[in-house]
Amino acid sequence: MIQISKRGELTRSKALLIRLLAIALGILACALITVITTRQNPLLVLQALVKGSFGSSRRSWIFFQNTAILLCIALAVTPAFKMRCWNLGAEGQVLAGAMATAACMVLMGRAGLSTAVIIPCMVVSSIIAGALWAAIPAFFKARFNTNETLFTLMMNYVATQIVAYFCVKWENPKGSCKIGVINQKTNLGWLPELGNKYILVLAVVALLTLFMYFYLNYTKHGYELTVVGESDNTARYVGIKVNRVIIRTMALSGAICGIAGLLLVGGINHTVATTIAGGQGFTAVMVSWLANFNPLSMILSSGLLVFLETGANELATSCGLNASFGDILTGVLIFFIIGSEFFVNYHVSFRSKKKEDK
Repeated sequence: MIQISKRGELTRSKALLIRLLAIALGILACALITVITTRQNPLLVLQALVKGSFGSSRRSWIFFQNTAILLCIALAVTPAFKMRCWNLGAEGQVLAGAMATAACMVLMGRAGLSTAVIIPCMVVSSIIAGALWAAIPAFFKARFNTNETLFTLMMNYVATQIVAYFCVKWENPKGSCKIGVINQKTNLGWLPELGNKYILVLAVVALLTLFMYFYLNYTKHGYELTVVGESDNTARYVGIKVNRVIIRTMALSGAICGIAGLLLVGGINHTVATTIAGGQGFTAVMVSWLANFNPLSMILSSGLLVFLETGANELATSCGLNASFGDILTGVLIFFIIGSEFFVNYHVSFRSKKKEDK
């Protein structure tokens, strides 16, 4: 009675309409869950969702900053995913970049070097650290055809333990996995502010977005990784060195994750912790997929996910519930968003039993 068939090429307007409808249904579902749970006015749900991200000027800036960081990590994983190399190690690669940045700030700050010397070292070391952390599984993938999904996931745990070790070594002998604000009195190694502390992050990620869009669509490297993603054999037939493309693309992914770590430590938190990435390395996977690997579309998908997360947390707070309730609502909304992709790609039709008999 239910027939599911693959859709043809769907226009952007229709695909957008399906996704917007899914978001609206997800918000309604969250409102219903909240009403059943708290017996409050459902209009408070919509109000809380907006207030969570845009309730004040500071909240708005934080929303744009969080969106930029998530977008940066999504940009990082996109070239690897477009190549069909499943890099799930963005979390560890961000930690590698963050660790390298923190090491420069701590060690060079203790040596009394100036910020003008420390910042270039932070930039270079964070990019190299992130790139190397991604290049290790890429090498084994290219050389021995290992499973990059498991390899990159395991590298996340290694990076977490390295950060935990140095947090204890540097400042917290009691075993805390977070150190205090680095160079708080001298501000050595802190990235400069452009008007306020948020604008630099937004400017860097905006440039990275334009770079990635141009790289994927208008460069030879972007063309090669697309061909490799379609078929290894075809790529080898036309003369593309597949192993080199795999390592180069994964290293690029890691380098951009390293920049995200640099921004988190040097520009936002001025400290390092095992949880500094906050799970965004995995959320970025969803951002990239929802945008169909388009860097410009990722601006909207990353903003949407941050909006839903902050709104759900605000809703939980305003209703006197704990943060877990906000996570539940975020999960419900994401479920509807992911489900919309099924209807974008497939057509569902219903047939009556009488027609089948005829």
